[in-house]
Amino acid sequence: MKVSLIISTYNRPDALALCLDSILRQTRMPDEVIVGDDGSGSETKAVIDRFAARCPVPVVHLWHEDKGFRLAAMRNKCIARSIGDYIVQIDSDVVLSRHFIADHLAAALPGHYAKGSRIRLNNSATEKACKRDKISRCFSPLSRSLQKDRLKAIRLPECISVPLSHHYHTTGTGLGANMAFWRKDLVAINGYDETFCSWGGEDNDIELRLQAHGVKTFKLFRCGLVRHLWHLETPNAHLAESYKYMNQKLSRGELYATEGLDKHITWDKQR
Repeated sequence: MKVSLIISTYNRPDALALCLDSILRQTRMPDEVIVGDDGSGSETKAVIDRFAARCPVPVVHLWHEDKGFRLAAMRNKCIARSIGDYIVQIDSDVVLSRHFIADHLAAALPGHYAKGSRIRLNNSATEKACKRDKISRCFSPLSRSLQKDRLKAIRLPECISVPLSHHYHTTGTGLGANMAFWRKDLVAINGYDETFCSWGGEDNDIELRLQAHGVKTFKLFRCGLVRHLWHLETPNAHLAESYKYMNQKLSRGELYATEGLDKHITWDKQR
């Protein structure tokens, strides 16, 4: 089974450098890395180019012009470009544990998509890591760098974490910064809805449409760990409107995005 790692980024090259460095330490590398760039400047491209020169698997940098928040569109472009049967999706402000890809693959279950969690770093630790261009490899729950959620930093062995994820940890909201899907399931609902043009809502929307299509879910339990670099949370004045739009679509049974993946995908690539 081939796995594609898709990373969403926008004008945060210091965080992206930390994220990409953590990929090089994986115990199981993805089969490709695709960086979906929502219109960043040349500094981001330089970071990706340096990473590509060191990375043992293919690296693709997809870029489109900065015309505001177009994350859904860029994610669709990355999915369309991907070769993986399984797609692991992260944001560029997370640092992966060494077993991140291996954990996702161990837990992958047909007919399901996976939701991961995050271990949040505090502001001080984030600034220090970005300035030094490196981060401690330790995910210890005792680390002073953790903002909270300390128990999430405890990784359990696969023989324990996978059964717990599949059978007992099947609720909760997903985060776009750590999710995984079967490519064929995304194709079936036409991927992300590109009418979402401000942050918030696009991840909930794709979850609800997948579930209505019959795709079940589970949340990774003490595996697939990422550390989330601190940043200010920007208010979204359009969030209520986004959720209203999402609920109206679902009430009409509209599971296939009208502005979605088929704008970018070559249908003869379907698996």
